[in-house]
Amino acid sequence: MSKIIGWTVHGDGRKIAPGAVVAPEERLSWPRTVGIGMQHVVAMFGATLLVPTLTGFPVNTTLLFSGLGTIIFLLITRNRLPSYLGSSFAFIAPLMASQNQGFGAQTGSILVTGLALVLIGFIVKAAGRKVIDAVMPPTVTGAIVALIGLNLAPAATTNFQSQPLIATVTMVTIVLATIAGRGMIARLGILIGVVVGWVFAAITGNLGEGAAQAIDEADWLGLPEFNTPEFNLSAIAVALPVLVVLIAENVGHVKAVSEMTKRDLDDLAGDALVADGIATALAGGFGGSGTTTYAENIGVMAATRVYSTAAYWVAAGFAIALAFVPKFGALIFTIPTGVLGGATMVLYGLIGMLGIRIWLDNKVNFNNPVNLTCAAVALVAGIGNLTLTLGSVALEGIAWGSVGVIVAYPAATWLYGHLGEGAGTHRAS
Repeated sequence: MSKIIGWTVHGDGRKIAPGAVVAPEERLSWPRTVGIGMQHVVAMFGATLLVPTLTGFPVNTTLLFSGLGTIIFLLITRNRLPSYLGSSFAFIAPLMASQNQGFGAQTGSILVTGLALVLIGFIVKAAGRKVIDAVMPPTVTGAIVALIGLNLAPAATTNFQSQPLIATVTMVTIVLATIAGRGMIARLGILIGVVVGWVFAAITGNLGEGAAQAIDEADWLGLPEFNTPEFNLSAIAVALPVLVVLIAENVGHVKAVSEMTKRDLDDLAGDALVADGIATALAGGFGGSGTTTYAENIGVMAATRVYSTAAYWVAAGFAIALAFVPKFGALIFTIPTGVLGGATMVLYGLIGMLGIRIWLDNKVNFNNPVNLTCAAVALVAGIGNLTLTLGSVALEGIAWGSVGVIVAYPAATWLYGHLGEGAGTHRAS
């Protein structure tokens, strides 16, 4: 294998042997890497643009800073942790709650939240991996990764039900391409499924009224809209609880990629938090949405077995370029909800199963009541999207499930070891 532009070519650059994976420091041939990078763009695009659409933020600006944030993340994690930074859904509720404070106050709250995440990242770096080992053992990690994917299940089924025929065509295409396809057909199954679903929707007249006109009227080139942040204590207080979700998602991403690549990446947990914090602060400083590591792209990696960071550089480059092409954004917005439903039925399910795989690979003992009970409660909170309000902030299932299992697990372990059947014998593992 020869090393080219920082990445070692995997095998012959065309095929992946059964059971093998393309590691972060490896890549396939550039045409194949570009194809997989485009698949990452497709996977993140709908969700990344949904956040600014719901909150009223400029779409092109958000897309620009998601691409720049991804590059920052790859640089700070030294190209060892494949990840795409897209718009964080956790910011939707606080941003909508602070709409009356003005757009500047909203972006200021994103900036401050990002800086707080940077600080937490440096604390984790200073304390070392023992913090991660203590707070995120396999029982906890598997539960968080599983609930992140399964929490999204209602969104997938809702989109699926909106256009069941189109969704079925999309999902079946992805499944067939991934399972029965060979070579790059299998690797690009999700992208192929989305394209086939879009074409089928166009043929059957289900693209949506005015789709063609919207694409035609959109400009080919245009500058993103930039804004200046303002600092409003009320808006900042509403946004800061988002830190809980961002920490859980970033650490969960590190653990998920560690499991998929069979590498110990715990030393990058602090770097991941710092990188996401910088990316979020940068976005908030210029009018973009806050960012986070993206579960959709974990699903793409699980499906393709390609963990090359080169594909993420390609994805980031495309996102930045497309931020200056309003016509492409208009095209993406014509993707029917049924197509998204068919694709996310597969992607979100893969994320949920990855959490279960973490349990299996680490031989988590579910005869132990601590493991069984803590994981069970966390999963139900996540899947049922338990939503409770603290003050003016509504925290949803990912936050409660993640925080719950992180807090409950050590407490339950202590109780079991000192008062329960495990007293004087063994600890939960």
